[in-house]
Amino acid sequence: MKIRNSFLAGALLTSLSSVSQAADLTIEIQNLTQGIYYTPFLVAAHTPEASLFELGEAATDELTMMAEGGDVSGLVSLVDGLDGNVAEVQGELTAPGTTRTFMLSTDDANTALSITAMLLPTNDGFVGLDNWDIPTEAGTYTVFLNAYDAGTEANDEIRGSGAVGEAGMPVPPPLDPLLGSNGTGVTTEEDNETVHIHRGNLGDSMEDGGSSDVNSTIQRWLNPVAKVTVTVQ
Repeated sequence: MKIRNSFLAGALLTSLSSVSQAADLTIEIQNLTQGIYYTPFLVAAHTPEASLFELGEAATDELTMMAEGGDVSGLVSLVDGLDGNVAEVQGELTAPGTTRTFMLSTDDANTALSITAMLLPTNDGFVGLDNWDIPTEAGTYTVFLNAYDAGTEANDEIRGSGAVGEAGMPVPPPLDPLLGSNGTGVTTEEDNETVHIHRGNLGDSMEDGGSSDVNSTIQRWLNPVAKVTVTVQ
């Protein structure tokens, strides 16, 4: 988790100091895609000067772990180290069209909400909400989330282990029968090595061979890829 520019952080803290308060939140995350699964979500509240990711900047090691392999443990440790509040991490994948619900109680200082999870099948794609100001008034609020590319791995779109630093996409059991195999790889390079909006999967229609192991009729998407409904008690 990065710490923002100190001057900006000071301004944010000053502007929020008069309204910061603890809150009990119910957070529903709906998968809006046709064929993309999400790895376990990190749902966290933290101070406004902290950030899980920054567009246009290189991914941290902890973000890389999540974006390439779906492992949120590094990000959880960072949030814990900053006295943030983390919702229980649920171990199951979130299937297309389904909704997952989280309960989160925040401390007075933790007025920013962040959410992230890896998109499958991708090499280093993730869905993200970064530093959303938690409303101080009770009510229900809706946010739509985009898919991002961590910029840490080439989008070759072929099967792999999902280990950090290794090429290829992780393929858990629900995805295995939906993907092709023996693809040659869409690319071997990543031109943009900073966090950026994901271009989407390219895919192809071949079950065996071709350039990609992604099914172009199922596992492509357009932003937004998730709908978040936050209920403030």
